[in-house]
Amino acid sequence: MASNRRAFLTVTAVGALAAAPAAAAPATTDHPHGPRTALAELLAGNRRYATGRPRHPHDTVRRRHLLAAAQHPFAVIVGCIDSRVPPELVFDQGLGDLLCIRTAGQVLDEAVLASVQYGVEELHIPLVLVLGHERCGAVAATLEHLRTGAPVPGHLSLLVDEITPSARRTRALPGDWAEHTMTAHTTWVRNAIRSDPAFRKAHVAAARFDLDTGLVSLLP
Repeated sequence: MASNRRAFLTVTAVGALAAAPAAAAPATTDHPHGPRTALAELLAGNRRYATGRPRHPHDTVRRRHLLAAAQHPFAVIVGCIDSRVPPELVFDQGLGDLLCIRTAGQVLDEAVLASVQYGVEELHIPLVLVLGHERCGAVAATLEHLRTGAPVPGHLSLLVDEITPSARRTRALPGDWAEHTMTAHTTWVRNAIRSDPAFRKAHVAAARFDLDTGLVSLLP
């Protein structure tokens, strides 16, 4: 059964999207990057990473000293804790470039939402990108629970509760159930953030990271 938090976010998302279908459109921001520029920079950096030609920008002592007074990251990344998907490496960015919020399976909770809001409201970040990835362990644990009915130990039940609705919704689709679940859950997280009035100043997008190729692709 989905958690009360997810049920609340779902109702909020559906209601907001129905009332304001253009909620994803970015508002004017005083950040030097616009959302399109920020997204283009992320994808360009990812291409460098995937092709083995990263620049490792902004990792100097001088950069560290410049950032000591203030930070101006250009994107919020809501991603998974998986050790194979570190956003700064995946997007070939450096100190002060990204505000990264990571939970297993990019599951939302109040701390995640508050952290995103800090980036959007206080740091005026124009882009929020929800990043899922193939072979996600949190997704695999959810599917195993649904297949076997085995109890989920301790705090892991939170992850399973949050991902289960996407798994149930995609179970009958042909092909890879884990891939379908990851995609559905990633886009659900995007939609929940996108429809929240707290984040209307930012553009919110979703993407998938391919562990084999190293490439990030945007999700519709």
